[in-house]
Amino acid sequence: MKSVKQQQDDIRVRYADLIDAVFPRFSDGEMKRREGVLSNIVSTQELDALIVVEAMRAGTANGWITGWPVTAEAVTLIVPGAPRRIFIQHFNHLPLARQLAWNVEVLWGDVSATQQAADAIANTAKGSMRVGVIGRVPIGQATMLASRFQLVDMNKAYTTARLVKSEEEVRWLSLAAELTDLAVTGLAEGARPGMDERQLGAVVQASYLALGGTNFIHYFNSTAMGSPDVAVPRQFPSGRKLATGDILSCELSVDYWGYTGQILRSFFVGCKPNALYRELHAVADEVFDTILALIRPGVHARELVAASHRIEDAGFTIIDDLVHGYGGGYLPPVLGTASRPAAGAIPDLTLQAGMALVVQPNVVTKDWKAGVQTGQLLLVTENGARSLQQFPRGFHVL
Repeated sequence: MKSVKQQQDDIRVRYADLIDAVFPRFSDGEMKRREGVLSNIVSTQELDALIVVEAMRAGTANGWITGWPVTAEAVTLIVPGAPRRIFIQHFNHLPLARQLAWNVEVLWGDVSATQQAADAIANTAKGSMRVGVIGRVPIGQATMLASRFQLVDMNKAYTTARLVKSEEEVRWLSLAAELTDLAVTGLAEGARPGMDERQLGAVVQASYLALGGTNFIHYFNSTAMGSPDVAVPRQFPSGRKLATGDILSCELSVDYWGYTGQILRSFFVGCKPNALYRELHAVADEVFDTILALIRPGVHARELVAASHRIEDAGFTIIDDLVHGYGGGYLPPVLGTASRPAAGAIPDLTLQAGMALVVQPNVVTKDWKAGVQTGQLLLVTENGARSLQQFPRGFHVL
């Protein structure tokens, strides 16, 4: 694998059009495609209006529709036959939003962006109105909207629209994956005994910040192989210091303007894995390879779950999801195994070319004390799976 510096230089050359831009943008053709997707949802569902309600940097739809990633609060309003509008807060966000947002009038949300959107809808017509909603709406706003309109949940329709990526989206996703490869390479080069997980996060981020990437997921876990007490990366870094004889596992995702890579790896500090960890990783690799060989258009989600039986056959289980869709959110299919199924039933979903998946068999002992991570972001193609992550597979010794 190339060094961090070599990868940085390669990325600067191959993605110069995005990295050297004042702000990266999708083409007008791509944005018109998305506009058409939303128009079709409005028409098919016979909506009088569609609103996208997102806040506190949570949500992907406003960014996908307009090019403005939500900060404090953003509500996009689509009414058939009328110019699109987006109401945002805070007031000081208006100048940049007006620079970035595509084919949409940017307005101040005042006290409540949702209230502003609701008033605008009410001004378009009288009588009962059917309004679609994308996003998570706080109860007060939901009550206000429900008192004025017939609400229709459009989150599933939006999620479905994000499953298959366009060619431009695949390129942005590929850049995010390469930035994520940078992150894990930085970890492999920089992790040392005596460093805690917060310092590991600083090492990881230093590799990609200058290229426009931002942190999405940097989860770590470290424990002594001889007396393990953690089996899956933690969502918040601990102050535990690395030591020779440890296992260090990570789940890393670097974001590039709403598109994120994902890679999961296990490292052993100063020595090779012991017998337990060799077995855990061997099972994880076997399951990963089995699922990888299955991935192609037309394969049903249940086939991917069935391919994981080796985990239970070996006396192990999982904590993290086995497979999930990616690229524009945590997307279907979200799958578990026989001993740790995902929430709800296995979705009635078959793979399509252009879908992005993360395959990540986090094989752990049943007492949740020892485990490994391996996995990465893949693209479903007509010829099978294509990995968007290039950092070498398998476990690594630091």
